[in-house]
Amino acid sequence: MAKSAIQKIAMNPSENIAYDKLVLSQKNVRRVKDGVTIEQLAEDIGRRKLLQSLNVRPVLDGNGDETGSYEVPAGGRRYLALGILVKQKRLAKNEPIPCIVNRSGTTSAEEDSFAENMHREDLHPLDQFRAFKALREQGLDVEEIAARFFVSAATVKQRLRLASVSPKLLELYEKDEIRLEQIMAFSISNDHARQEQVWERISGNPHMQEPYYIRRLLTETTVRADDRRAIYVGAEAYEAAGGIILRDLFEQDAGGWFQDAALLEQLVFDRLKIDAETIRADGWKWVEAAISFPYGHSSGMRRVYAEPAEMSAEEIARYDAVKAEYDALDAKYAEMEDADQEIEDRLDQLGAELDGFSDRPHVYDPAQKAIAGAFVTLGANGQLQVEAGFVRPEDEPRVEVDDDEEADGGDRDASQSDENGANGIVVNGRSTNGGSEATEEPEEEGIKPLPERLVFDLTAQKTLALRNALAGNVDIAFVAVLHALVLQVFYRFAKDSCLEITLASNSFGQVQGLAETIWAKEIGDRHEAWDRDMPDSDKLWDFLLGLDEASRKAMFAHCASLSLNAVVEPWNRRPGAVAHADALAATLGFDMVTAGWEPTVDNYLGRVTKATIVQAVREARGEDSAQLIDHMKKDLMAREAARLLEGSTWLPEPLRLAGDDAAVDAGETVTVDATDETALDDDAAELPAFLADTASEEPTVQADEAKDRLEAAE
Repeated sequence: MAKSAIQKIAMNPSENIAYDKLVLSQKNVRRVKDGVTIEQLAEDIGRRKLLQSLNVRPVLDGNGDETGSYEVPAGGRRYLALGILVKQKRLAKNEPIPCIVNRSGTTSAEEDSFAENMHREDLHPLDQFRAFKALREQGLDVEEIAARFFVSAATVKQRLRLASVSPKLLELYEKDEIRLEQIMAFSISNDHARQEQVWERISGNPHMQEPYYIRRLLTETTVRADDRRAIYVGAEAYEAAGGIILRDLFEQDAGGWFQDAALLEQLVFDRLKIDAETIRADGWKWVEAAISFPYGHSSGMRRVYAEPAEMSAEEIARYDAVKAEYDALDAKYAEMEDADQEIEDRLDQLGAELDGFSDRPHVYDPAQKAIAGAFVTLGANGQLQVEAGFVRPEDEPRVEVDDDEEADGGDRDASQSDENGANGIVVNGRSTNGGSEATEEPEEEGIKPLPERLVFDLTAQKTLALRNALAGNVDIAFVAVLHALVLQVFYRFAKDSCLEITLASNSFGQVQGLAETIWAKEIGDRHEAWDRDMPDSDKLWDFLLGLDEASRKAMFAHCASLSLNAVVEPWNRRPGAVAHADALAATLGFDMVTAGWEPTVDNYLGRVTKATIVQAVREARGEDSAQLIDHMKKDLMAREAARLLEGSTWLPEPLRLAGDDAAVDAGETVTVDATDETALDDDAAELPAFLADTASEEPTVQADEAKDRLEAAE
């Protein structure tokens, strides 16, 4: 049986038609401007000429005959771009335009227009990368490539950055086995071996293939550019020392990552050493420098403060003259009825000069600097911070007497005994017994010192009577207790109080990161403000009496607060003290959530077991959220738990007050009604940060779909 001949397809002919014979068809389906604008397309045609013919149909008259004109149903944007070139006199209006002429009528003009737009496929990003790379190898720079194709230079850099990705991963991307977002994440590193190692680690677990997790694995041994160490050293110095900075061209990376953490640390210490030597050259006895110090590092040290520099005789004379002129002019101006701009300007000028005298630089006494030192650290913003004026106990001035005076005491000033102690010797701020007491010859043989027992009995009577008197005066009793507390808080060696009150204050220097908390900073600022006002210890009583009631109460609260200790220690359990701390907190209306505490990887989640992490999420967010992380590895689980717990009121048991419950009962499941938009919005708060926007944009999505997205995004 003979086979029927297959009818061959005949292509529509191609013709060159003058531009002025073409008209835009109203049957073109494209109405909305998208992609490259007409003006940009005109520029591209002007440079490289027309790359694709227009699809046209002859315009027929009433009898069905061709009129010589042609409509353009497909290729309308190219037609309009050519029109722009004609208007600009860059193209003749009768220039022949290559066209495909459809006279068959087997398809409609609308269908041809729709097919041309629908069957067009955008260039694959990998092909864009290869094309940009080829142009770059031909000698074009990034800006020129961007200008020619009407894209941003950042887009060109992003595509070229794919060259940093391992060829093995690019091959998987070409086969659609890796997503573009994942390839972008891999591009932050140039280490192909490390990239392949990370992919091998995560390829078997879809939950670990999110771009943010890939970036985290590639940068887990690096230091962020916004870290205080990186800011302090600077990118230029780090790169000059041979360091490499990883950059992410696809997302905001805040300056990238410093790849070699060990090199960065060495550069930090080298620069700190230079800065510390510069500070010590200013006259300090010692300077101790570190990236950070633990909370309470200066405990036990006395602090001295800088005072305004003294004015010279010339400056004093100038100050008096300016002040006199200002006062006279101000008094004159006060009596005038009309404003005078010239006088106001002069007053402003004189006032600014007086302010300059008041705002004199503060300087330290060279004698104080000779026994004191400074701590040098890095602030959170990477700037050098200097805390100066600390005197170590062993550097405190020693007041001693020579051998002759120690032997007989004949030439010792009588006032020295009252001021410095009974034996006239002060070592490290404490009165000591020299071992051989100096005795005075009695004025008369019959007069002897009172017996010690008699002195004890008499002073006991005095003590009891004074106690009774003090109990009758609440205000003075308050000052007396305050005096005893202030001596212990601000004066290390002063024991000049008759009240046997002991204040203990633990600095908890072993707790990492405690010094960086807002509470430690507020306490430190408050303490320094009081410390600057403290007089010598022997003048403290009169100083406290001279304070107003509000200031005394504020100082009392500060001193009392430093003795508070609610720490639970395995070797020193104090259930009564902990219960009292909870009662005190309840009275103050205090809780740790309001104080600003929230669980993070560093302060809690990274230091407990996986089961404890899951239980925390279950209590705060419900069973569904707990199930989303219970399969993860410890480090990822801790980070995702921190995301889920952010903004919650959940607290670990040691931070809860007596009677507090967890945010959600253990085992309770949080469900979302798909018809309840409010409930679903609330559930969006449980999503990690990278999904929060997605949830808020689709308030009517089903709860199961929201859960699926969260599971996929882990």
